[in-house]
Amino acid sequence: MAAGSSPIPITVLTGFLGSGKTTVLNRLLEDRALADTLILINEFGDIGIDHDLVAPLADDAVIEMASGCLCCTIRGDLARTLRDAPWRYARNGRPWFRRVVLETTGIADPLPILQTLVGDPDVTGHYLLDRVVTVVDAVHGLDTLERQEEARRQVAVADLLLITKRDVAEAAALNVLTQRLAAINPNAPRRFTEHGCIEGGSGLLAAAPSLSGRLAALEAWPVDEHHHDHGDHGHDPNRHGDHIRAVGLTFDTPIPGPLLDQWLEALLLLRGPDILRVKGIINLAETDRPMVIHGVQHRFEAPILLPAWPSADRRTRLVFITRDLDGPTLEASLAPFMEACA
Repeated sequence: MAAGSSPIPITVLTGFLGSGKTTVLNRLLEDRALADTLILINEFGDIGIDHDLVAPLADDAVIEMASGCLCCTIRGDLARTLRDAPWRYARNGRPWFRRVVLETTGIADPLPILQTLVGDPDVTGHYLLDRVVTVVDAVHGLDTLERQEEARRQVAVADLLLITKRDVAEAAALNVLTQRLAAINPNAPRRFTEHGCIEGGSGLLAAAPSLSGRLAALEAWPVDEHHHDHGDHGHDPNRHGDHIRAVGLTFDTPIPGPLLDQWLEALLLLRGPDILRVKGIINLAETDRPMVIHGVQHRFEAPILLPAWPSADRRTRLVFITRDLDGPTLEASLAPFMEACA
């Protein structure tokens, strides 16, 4: 990427087998506003056919990744493909795409994929993980969530949930499914699709790399019992039976940067495997500009200083997707660092 140029946003499109990812992708690509989108498709198995099912916008607009699961055998291929893509798939000797959509195989655990996107220097120097879109089948989704850990993780790390096949799902079952999704990931908006048509259309992918997906999730996070200055830690409504929960922490006063670094370093050292994803907008004591952080387990992107606050709300807001780790425990881990700086 040329010096001073903006990073290329990546949308990860995931969802379990049969959820309807390819149908959704085809509908989105009918919008000519997405003609400058590079599509990367990962398939599991020796014979790949999904790339033939996606309607390409041009001869080289759809690229199939090597067979194998992105979360295990070909993570290196993903980093190399992204590193080389601007010139390997150039048109008339020039890079042409302004965004990337990465469709994962249905059985992919999204966490290692996101780790590559936020932590591999070959990727982070050129790209920005903009959002994770998870597709859920309204008919079979509830059963899939009960049986498949990968499906639960796909939902847990989503920035947006797309529920397909609403037109053929029973109303009562759909209601139970939406409640289940809200329990796993309460701050991910849910939209419905019918025959691939999506509420909101191509706007899901066409946004510039402005961190809009992450900031929207943080702005929408409800103030609950995990607010740092309230100290009331009653029943946690964001927990569900699979040990995965969403935890929101807010802090009214600015946080010293070294304190934040020390806390996160210690937290990841001790509980890194249990922290599936972290997103946050930080009010630093050292500057008036907000800082955005984003991490997946042990890996974090380089923090980004925004030119200005996106709203009048200047609290520090952190969203953790965790396994067997609740809000009071997270806050308790911070207490020694706060006392040291007092």
